[in-house]
Amino acid sequence: MADIKDPENTILMELKDGTVTIELMADVAPEHTNRMKELAREGAYDGVVFHRVIDGFMAQTGDVQHGKDGGNLRMAGTGGSDKPDLPAEFSKLPHARGTLGAARSSNPNSANSQFFINFKDNDFLNGQYTVYGRVIDGMEHVDAITRGEPPANPDKMISVKVAADA
Repeated sequence: MADIKDPENTILMELKDGTVTIELMADVAPEHTNRMKELAREGAYDGVVFHRVIDGFMAQTGDVQHGKDGGNLRMAGTGGSDKPDLPAEFSKLPHARGTLGAARSSNPNSANSQFFINFKDNDFLNGQYTVYGRVIDGMEHVDAITRGEPPANPDKMISVKVAADA
């Protein structure tokens, strides 16, 4: 288990193979950090599938509108939450292996609830997508997520909690 320094800015994501511990970067991307915590506290991410998982690239999830297990998964990746979109919070942080990036449309200020976890260093994304967290424990569980666009039998986030509340 990871050494959690700041439970208020740490996410515990339960996957089929175990827990992924994510350290959020409130100092770098406060709006994205707050949104993830807000949705986690509402239980909005619980049961949401990984709808786009590209080997050697990233695993995308977080469509709380269409990505719920049992919902219309063909639409997964097209929705967000009922909250307003977020402004881009670009930084100098690289899209390194294990970092969280905010998924969005072509509009840089369209991130909402979706995010991706990088399987490897994806420097071509630097400065184009908001980086707001990093996996500090359990990356092997992220590496085990079923691949596909969308996967035939997608993995899901069983539960997502703020560590301070767990």
